[in-house]
Amino acid sequence: MQDTPLKFDIIIFGATSFVGQIMTRYMIAQFAVDGDLKWAIAGRSQSKLNELKLSLGTTGEALDVFVADAADEDSLRSLCESTKVVVSTVGPYALYGEPLVKTCVALGTDYCDLTGEVQWIAKMLERYEDVAKISGARIVNSCGFDSVPSDLGVYFLQQHARQKFGQTCSSIKMRVKKMKGAASGGTVASMTNIFKEVASNPTLRKTLANPYAICPPNHGNAVRQNNMNRPQYDNDFNSWVAPFVMAVINTRIVHRSNALVEDGYSQHFEYNEAMLTGKGLMGSGIAAGVGVGLGGFAMAAVIPPTRWAMEKFILPKPGEGPSPEAQEKGFYDLRFYGKTDSGQEIRCTVTGDQDPGYGSTAKILGQAAACLALDISKDKVAGGFWTPASIFGAKLISRLENHAGLTFELIE
Repeated sequence: MQDTPLKFDIIIFGATSFVGQIMTRYMIAQFAVDGDLKWAIAGRSQSKLNELKLSLGTTGEALDVFVADAADEDSLRSLCESTKVVVSTVGPYALYGEPLVKTCVALGTDYCDLTGEVQWIAKMLERYEDVAKISGARIVNSCGFDSVPSDLGVYFLQQHARQKFGQTCSSIKMRVKKMKGAASGGTVASMTNIFKEVASNPTLRKTLANPYAICPPNHGNAVRQNNMNRPQYDNDFNSWVAPFVMAVINTRIVHRSNALVEDGYSQHFEYNEAMLTGKGLMGSGIAAGVGVGLGGFAMAAVIPPTRWAMEKFILPKPGEGPSPEAQEKGFYDLRFYGKTDSGQEIRCTVTGDQDPGYGSTAKILGQAAACLALDISKDKVAGGFWTPASIFGAKLISRLENHAGLTFELIE
């Protein structure tokens, strides 16, 4: 447990990573350096941290810097002993993330990250959840595009369903209506590492296929979920739909939220995600093409020679990603449809004003960290592994709408 005065509210670990740099600039714009929120940056390279500070101009001169390595627990301990919250952008988390989580849990330091790696979250829960409950550390995974818009979109819809109908929805669908954005090397590295792990340890396929893989053991939901892994026609949206690559992590986070939020959503809750591709033959063809493309990528990523070739010649490298102009031009529009046991229907939309994986993610992560540091006191929410919806709820929705370019709106 932390029992000494803390100099900082937030330290960004991995500030020189692609997302870390975007987030650092966003934090400067939102909170300055000497404002009410005290924050600093950290990474393993002093020279790269200094370069980042210089790039921020005179505003960044007062920014404190910590040198710490993901594999050096002594340096991580010094980091965690100085702050309320550590934000990690250092992935793939399955390769580099555990020592920081272990240190935060031991010291009672709060933590949030961007991981979309279900198998890693499951492993961290098994190893550290009980200790976090004792130490008071609040660990919040998946605080970026995966999975805040999905998780808080469901939360938002459920709160309004409760107000409007006196009951929550027992089934919800999320459909990606529109989205424009590009992948960075960090995201690609995380995805390909998952395939590497599956190839070397086939038992992981069971974890990745289980919709309740990160739910508490006593969650009680036994509904067979539709994983939407093939093109199909969706009558509720009057459109063909295709698999959505982020559904694997988003659906697992939402199901964990169902088990953790106050009063829950439903003991027989159904949730799935997909991409809208349109009506008729064209919509059907696009859906089929998306399905074939994702299947081909997965197959190529599992086979070592083709995976090596993709990493060497095709896929972006870690540290690479969309330009600032591309981030500004990016956006997303997510649609949610819910239905209660009584047959009542409700819909909402969640939109973001920048590239989902980077411009928007950096803003979401910054506000999630600020919410954890400033809005969610330890005497109100105990230690443990939380989801964005279960620990932040409406407080983060307000921050995102006011400061991060997201909207949450009912569709009448």
